[in-house]
Amino acid sequence: GERAGDGDGRKDGDGDGEAGGGEESLTEAEILEREERLERARGLKLAGNQLFAAHNYAGAAARYTEAIEECPEGHREGAVFYNNRATCFFKMGDHDRVVQDCSAALRLDPDYTKCLLRRAQAYEMQKKLADAYDDFQKVVKLDGSNSIALAASRRLEGPAKEEREKQKEEMMGKLKDLGNSVLGRFGMSLDNFKTVQDPNTGSYSISYNPGGGGE
Repeated sequence: GERAGDGDGRKDGDGDGEAGGGEESLTEAEILEREERLERARGLKLAGNQLFAAHNYAGAAARYTEAIEECPEGHREGAVFYNNRATCFFKMGDHDRVVQDCSAALRLDPDYTKCLLRRAQAYEMQKKLADAYDDFQKVVKLDGSNSIALAASRRLEGPAKEEREKQKEEMMGKLKDLGNSVLGRFGMSLDNFKTVQDPNTGSYSISYNPGGGGE
């Protein structure tokens, strides 16, 4: 029984003054207009919640899109509208758009645990295990009792580490190919260079050997 509107009230009561910190410079008419826009956005969100409850995810996403467009720019409550639309996209299997909307929501509200959890699940569906693990870990730090994030963190710790190692190897391979293509213009190769670790500091330096890759 998942609802897109779960937890939406988290910003309704306290979000009015959090419009990005610029309200001091607004006129009374501008402040009133922002409040009216926010109320219209909330009404559109409620309409979206009703459609979501009826399993009309495309229709609900359209209402949440209108709420996002109506919401004053930078207002923290916009995070709820993005998260609700992300939930629709998750139900529709569009995980790229889930990640996009969750990321937009988290820019407005970085500690939005429900949204971090949704993005982590979308990353896992995309087989981006390291990104998923990072988001699950953030949820655990914010809410140590979250059983979904705790279980996922334990499950993904090893696979995420393996993915990072693989990404690192691929990146180094690409850098080596790029380096050789540049150095080739000077008659050199990366085989002419080797890394040397300082036993005292653990840091690396690069030495040049014109003779090539021989020891």
